[in-house]
Amino acid sequence: MSPSSRRAARPVSNKRGASRGVARGRVRLDLAGRLKVRARPLRAHLERRDTYVETVRESHATLEPRTVAEWLVRQAQAWIDAPCWAVVARDPDDHLNVLADVGLAPSYGPSLWSAANWVMRHGAEFLSANLGADPRGGAGASGSTIALPLSCRNQTIGVLVCLDPMPSTSPLVMSSALVMSLRTLLEPSAIALDNALAVQRAQALSVTDDLTRLYNSRFLNAVLSRETKRATRNGRALSLLFLDLDNFKQVNDQHGHQAGSKVLAEAATVIKACARETDVVARFGGDEFSLVLPDTGPEGAMSVAGRIRDKLRAWRFLSSDGLSVRQTVSIGVATLDPEAPISAEELLKAADMAMYRVKAAGKDGIEVAQTTQGGSS
Repeated sequence: MSPSSRRAARPVSNKRGASRGVARGRVRLDLAGRLKVRARPLRAHLERRDTYVETVRESHATLEPRTVAEWLVRQAQAWIDAPCWAVVARDPDDHLNVLADVGLAPSYGPSLWSAANWVMRHGAEFLSANLGADPRGGAGASGSTIALPLSCRNQTIGVLVCLDPMPSTSPLVMSSALVMSLRTLLEPSAIALDNALAVQRAQALSVTDDLTRLYNSRFLNAVLSRETKRATRNGRALSLLFLDLDNFKQVNDQHGHQAGSKVLAEAATVIKACARETDVVARFGGDEFSLVLPDTGPEGAMSVAGRIRDKLRAWRFLSSDGLSVRQTVSIGVATLDPEAPISAEELLKAADMAMYRVKAAGKDGIEVAQTTQGGSS
């Protein structure tokens, strides 16, 4: 997570929880030393009824996973002062990602993922005074760590990771009583995070095409309407690409519909790889795709369209099945003129008509639409 995105996120609470560990200006203990000093007061804090009530209330105050994770990181940092705390959980695509962190540097990556992956596999606490000498540590891991499972409904849904780049001179030890106190307090936070992630996955599924994992036409129409209004209001450029795979029916006829589905999925991967992070790539339906290109004029849109055309021309589809299917594409390009704005529906129609002119001219090409206020061609 970038520093700017951390600053932009809204906190759930400004409360700091338990007092910070070692006072500023004093000799800093290693992580094992800080844990030893904090163990008794931390356990007392965790077992207070008002601490539990606050945890339930604050962690369930939002359905935004990142905000829940940021709140949890702040609490953990108050429990044990450390250079880095982070929350790791699975995203809607089932990949482990950092949801929130404090002090996470690129050099901490091997240590973070060694600890997080171990906890996700075993569902238990992971403490290591020296990851570099620990057989559980992966390549490049170093320093010391405390990694705690975020468990609910008999599943580990994430990991709360503490990292110190310096190894500890003595073993990291937690009493069974402290472990149980941490588990008890972390469970409501884990439930809140799991609920927020479930909502996020449901929202993603509602706007995602099952086959290609691109956005669906419903989301495309919503985004195009929003971006058209924004571009018109701010006098900014906006372009739209409408793509149709050429002779796709022949793939289904010659190799079957399952092979056709694989071609669509591969085409989606190629098309998305040609787009920028700010572009919206969607499957419009069947073998048709569309891209919304914010802040992009005709030249930029033509550049993206040309890149997609060339990449698809060169791609060997169904190579994993021992085949080498060639696939070309017809692309229509429409750009909103800030001086003569048109509606989202008219912009889409203009790109669609331009695509059909490519089809009529022999396919495998790009056509730019002439958009004017009140009509398109």
